[in-house]
Amino acid sequence: MGSGRRRIVWLAVSAALASGALVPVGRSAAAQMLPSSGCVNDAPAKPTPHPIGPADMLPKEFRLELPYPRLLPVPEPAPHKTPVRIPSQQPPTKKKRCIDPCPDLTDHKKPKPSGATGSLGSLAAPKITFKLKPIDIPYPVPNPHPPIVPPPPAAVNPGFDRAPQASAPRPPRVRSVRWVSTLTGKGSTSRTDKRWQVMGTDLGIMWESKPGQIAVAFGDTFGNGFKPPGANGGDWRSNVIGFSSDRDLGNGMSIDTMVQDSRCHAVQVVDSRHINFYELTTIPTSGFAIGDRQFMTYMSVRMWGMVPGVWWTNYGGLAYSDDGGSTWTRDPHLRWDNVFGTSQFQVSSMVPDGDYVYMFGTPNSRYGSVGLARARQTEVLNKTSYQYWHDGRWIPSRDANAASVLFGGPTGELSVRFNADTGLWEMTYLDIVRSAIVLRTARTPQGVWSQPVDLVHSGDGAQLYGGFIHPWSRGNDLYFTLSQWSTYNVSLMRARVY
Repeated sequence: MGSGRRRIVWLAVSAALASGALVPVGRSAAAQMLPSSGCVNDAPAKPTPHPIGPADMLPKEFRLELPYPRLLPVPEPAPHKTPVRIPSQQPPTKKKRCIDPCPDLTDHKKPKPSGATGSLGSLAAPKITFKLKPIDIPYPVPNPHPPIVPPPPAAVNPGFDRAPQASAPRPPRVRSVRWVSTLTGKGSTSRTDKRWQVMGTDLGIMWESKPGQIAVAFGDTFGNGFKPPGANGGDWRSNVIGFSSDRDLGNGMSIDTMVQDSRCHAVQVVDSRHINFYELTTIPTSGFAIGDRQFMTYMSVRMWGMVPGVWWTNYGGLAYSDDGGSTWTRDPHLRWDNVFGTSQFQVSSMVPDGDYVYMFGTPNSRYGSVGLARARQTEVLNKTSYQYWHDGRWIPSRDANAASVLFGGPTGELSVRFNADTGLWEMTYLDIVRSAIVLRTARTPQGVWSQPVDLVHSGDGAQLYGGFIHPWSRGNDLYFTLSQWSTYNVSLMRARVY
């Protein structure tokens, strides 16, 4: 079988597993239709056939939107919001895992169809309605009650250091990749739709938040009204975060708790203005911990582009949490502004190692190349302490574009870690030209990085992206999360890498 057919077959089998239509050999017949949650009530409903009549040929209503411009003043700096939090709901017992904890919030019955569907009666003329749709033109205005902003840290001079590259390791060999479980949405291992109203989401960025615990950050998240494909629906949150203590990844990854603001509801943890052409959303890009403090890199997205894989950011920033990831502060001084849409470190992956935190970053969108910077762990919130890798040296600079290119793009959504088992750095990212999530390795952060190898290929229109490494991957097993636009949810994957 050719490689192209193998990829398409693999994707078809993976989709069937995710939906519960297929199961690995060895499961009992009674469990064959169960999704990752193991709950019968999460299995996909069987379609109800009905006869097709003339009334099915025409829509009941034509809705026409009439756009018009509207000026929208935006207070700067952003008003302070007091975060609302409640204790996170604990995982259910095995006996109660399939009981919906908040049916009043999540179990909405679909209305019965009205009209003459399926009948042979006369056709009714469609109803035509008009709706005004404002197109906001945002502009900043002074906030009459600005929040108190602390002064920036005192400037330091980190100096220059040698940083030669090591020889590139041989490209890793990927022997097999398989779908493990559905991590989010309907039928997911932890039933995120029922427990936290996380019905559609993506990314799944992971880091060890403390010994024995993994933090998992997701991107734009939707609740009731979500309907794939793509990001849509009600109860939009730019980001949510959960925690997992599950080490038995071969059977799927369970999420123990998520940060909540109300019953059965995951809260947005990093603020966003939610204003198009200003700050539409704030998307996490990586996370790490230093002592008891949690850090999360994020991108402030100004707007999504018309071309797939293209968006415009205001800046790449860093947020931190001192209460275990419950509330987060966007550091007002640690930002890499996006000048003319070409600045580096808009989409970043930060990794602590030794005395330093290394920052790998790309410009906005998925077509740029990778640059590298670092700061001492004790100075990670001081932008003047950062050094940029430039032609074999670590140099201080006010211009992030001073960083040399580690390797050419296109690169999207980096995930980087140091693998203590092999002594190699590992990086996964989406190569939109190859239509694949790829893997590279290196002996040092600055490389030379190996040639890329495919982890997962998109096949024919599978719309895969993400690819974030689980920190507890060990030996030859590389576990990673994978997002898919067609389902707009996240799966856990397992690769065997040698």
